[in-house]
Amino acid sequence: METPEPLRKIAAQNRKARFEYFIEETYEAGIMLAGSEIKSIRAGKASIIDAHAGEMNNELYLFNANIPEYSHAHQFNHEPKRPRKLLLHRVEIKKLLGKIRTKGMTLVALSIYFNEKKRAKVELALVRGKKLHDKRDTEKNRDWDREKSRLMRDKEKG
Repeated sequence: METPEPLRKIAAQNRKARFEYFIEETYEAGIMLAGSEIKSIRAGKASIIDAHAGEMNNELYLFNANIPEYSHAHQFNHEPKRPRKLLLHRVEIKKLLGKIRTKGMTLVALSIYFNEKKRAKVELALVRGKKLHDKRDTEKNRDWDREKSRLMRDKEKG
């Protein structure tokens, strides 16, 4: 018997990352947020298109994630593009920092979502950049899969 997929409410997604990079491994990390940031994410305003994780003071931080100010927070608002600390086990942090330091590897944010306990999580991916010909291959495969499904659908009808 299969275990059911965990409930996730996706708040922000980086769809471009799957096209731009080869995804080696994915990780789930907690994220330290202010109250106004959570409210802004729940309202669906967050953008993680250019977001990536990096090292600062031997910790992992999320950079370039844009979480706009929450309109009802007034004086208690946050800075929209501030670095946000990622919550991982120390062993995972050391492992990821070692992999980031190797040539060509980067940690990119794939999505921000709320888990079944209503906690904000970030799905990180350890990635290697694609060259132009790799992107062309990806697009060619995607077009072929689309064409195959069209042909199969037409064959079933006719």
